[in-house]
Amino acid sequence: MALKSRLASMVSRDARLREAIAQLETPEDAVSGFTKLGGLARQGNIEAQYRTGKAYLEGWGTPPSLEGGTRWIRKAAEAGHTQARLVLATLYLVGFPAGFDENRPDLLGEAARGTPVPDFGQAAQWSRLAAEEGLPDAQALLGYVLMSGPEDIRDPEQARLWYEKAAAGGSSQGHLGLGMALHSNPGSDEDRRRGTAELLLAAEANLATAFYFLAWINEQGIAQPRDFAAAARYFEKAAERGVVPAQTRYALYLLQGKGVKRRPDRAETWLRRAALGHDAEAAALLGDLHIRGEDMSPNYLEAATWYQLAAELGHGPAARGLGLLYLTGTGVQRDPDEAAKWFRISAEHGDRVADADLGNLALTGIGSESDRHAMRERFLLAAEKGDLVGAFNLGVCYAEGVGTTRDDVQAVYWMQRAADGVVNAQYWLGRMYLEGRGVTADPQAALRWLEKAAFARMPEALTLLAQLLVSGQTPEGRDHPRAFSLYSEAASLGSVEAMFSAGAMLGGGHDIPANRREAQRWYRMAAERGHGLAQLMLGRYLKRGLAGETNPVEARIWLERARAQGLEEASEDLARLDRRLGARG
Repeated sequence: MALKSRLASMVSRDARLREAIAQLETPEDAVSGFTKLGGLARQGNIEAQYRTGKAYLEGWGTPPSLEGGTRWIRKAAEAGHTQARLVLATLYLVGFPAGFDENRPDLLGEAARGTPVPDFGQAAQWSRLAAEEGLPDAQALLGYVLMSGPEDIRDPEQARLWYEKAAAGGSSQGHLGLGMALHSNPGSDEDRRRGTAELLLAAEANLATAFYFLAWINEQGIAQPRDFAAAARYFEKAAERGVVPAQTRYALYLLQGKGVKRRPDRAETWLRRAALGHDAEAAALLGDLHIRGEDMSPNYLEAATWYQLAAELGHGPAARGLGLLYLTGTGVQRDPDEAAKWFRISAEHGDRVADADLGNLALTGIGSESDRHAMRERFLLAAEKGDLVGAFNLGVCYAEGVGTTRDDVQAVYWMQRAADGVVNAQYWLGRMYLEGRGVTADPQAALRWLEKAAFARMPEALTLLAQLLVSGQTPEGRDHPRAFSLYSEAASLGSVEAMFSAGAMLGGGHDIPANRREAQRWYRMAAERGHGLAQLMLGRYLKRGLAGETNPVEARIWLERARAQGLEEASEDLARLDRRLGARG
């Protein structure tokens, strides 16, 4: 072909390429543009091959096709197209599904694909070719591969050099990578300050990850004073750009009013976004929020929903929270077996409190014998490794015959192993010395252990010690003032039995001044929490006006509740109340 003809042909191809690209970028002409590009690509035009591959990947003028896109991008990359090499490196970094074949159409569709498997080796190879040709974004990508890839590829020093080149070339990803590299392996505070400056340049390009790291830098005060207001702003910017951990963190700032005005309503919105993005901590926080009912009414069903999501994502405390809801029937149908399942899941995720809850549930006979045996084996393994909570739980298993034959001597042995660090073990030892279980009865040793547990403000220990002081089962005999003080402390910690006992002491007949108004207050607190005898006493107080207040209508309510719990005295009181009201009528 004559030179003039060849030049005319080249000019013609360039004109057709420009026309095809222009049409591809115009929605109404995109299909026509793609068709023309395809023809040029098949004729060997490298730019057309690259553009055709991009069109397949992006769905411009044709249905999206990973196979078609990869095939044409590879042709252009192998022919030396720099941008194509960068795109191919990115594809390898994202990863292809197992069994992917770019030369075979995807007949089953996207839904049938498996999980993408990154190939850092191929990503390094193709990004290096583009990086060596001076493409800043390829240099940044190569820096990332060398910084984050597997051990046989990782080279932090080379990564930093490529990030330096990318940043010098104006790549926002280069600024981001260099900033993170300077912060992750700083030689001095000056490195950290320079790293922050690079991250600020990346943030100017609206890179979400840059906002997130700047938030942490300001929160932690890294090479600069702490600035919670700045941290809140950066967390918000990262959250708005879809960084799930930033959504959770910003929600916490809104809940606490930290660096920003307190807004629980907005916090809940961000937590929902993060939870739906599979952030277990966000889902657990939502459960907590709906349990507490901050600035809104508690919603236990909603709490159960979020706790379950968090638990399924591996959050141990959330699984325990869900177990407690099933155990008490709060927001869900009461189901002790379901509670045991979630306590077990929580314990398997390392939640030591759930281990204790599961142990307590096992004492009630919940779960199968194989479950209880497996639980005891887990406690034994933990105890033999020196875990004090495991030793305590193992002691409970021996004391109550859970998953093993009851053995009080073994129970005392493991309780003693745990007692230095577990308050519950001190309480159990106090009871066992008091009752002579597994050891010779020793009231003085019992008191020593109970005093230890009471000093740690364990409600059960405070209550039992108070009972001993009321009855005089101590070397010093009775001590009603101290007993009342212990009951009051246990009651303030939520012990319903202690609330009733404090009311009983104030009602008279003890070595402290009687105060029936205060006694009625304690009875009411215990009665409202379901204590049968407290309901009976509150009904009697209101019926007779013992605290100065007579209210036969409310008295009937409490007496009926006491009778429903099987207290026959309540029936007699109700009968007398009816006779009195009848006589007045």
